[in-house]
Amino acid sequence: MKLSDYAKFMGIAYHTAWKHYKNGLIPYPTRQLPSGAVIVDFDPKNEPGYKKHTKAAIYARVSSAENRKNLESQSERLSRYSEAKGYQIIHVVKEVGSGLNDNRKKLEKLLKRDDFDVLVVEHKDSLSRFGTNYMDLLLSRLGIRLEIMNMAENGRDELMTDLVAIITSFSARLYGQRRAKRKTEKIIAELESETED
Repeated sequence: MKLSDYAKFMGIAYHTAWKHYKNGLIPYPTRQLPSGAVIVDFDPKNEPGYKKHTKAAIYARVSSAENRKNLESQSERLSRYSEAKGYQIIHVVKEVGSGLNDNRKKLEKLLKRDDFDVLVVEHKDSLSRFGTNYMDLLLSRLGIRLEIMNMAENGRDELMTDLVAIITSFSARLYGQRRAKRKTEKIIAELESETED
């Protein structure tokens, strides 16, 4: 296989694989073609105890821009966890948004992809505040496993932020419905007055 494919399979950068090749650190026979391409005589299926590398997508989320610093450390923890499990990290997605928001663009884009086997999140709430079980069932139908690194409940601050978001959302709906009802009554009254004239 080409050195670039070998690097992808091993989950390392091409530059790192090139350094390994130059320093003779690749444990398989290698050769360089006249074109300059490096070939590694490596077929994972021929390796004893071969097990398909699990391709992982990491999803890190915080509820507000104030927590952006935590977003980086969360992503780093998820990466270390995935590497320790032997996963090949394909995607690292970091997003700022409420766990109640079902319109997170980066998560939507990730869920439309089909090039990973496991979706790794730090807490259940990182993916969604509600309905995580349904999301897990739907992902499993697509052949993707949801892996939650830490099953402990998430912090109080984020819960408070979500509670405020719920109250704000329901208040807006409630007042919006009242306004809509008044508007409908006004339209009916105008129609009635027109028919009387």
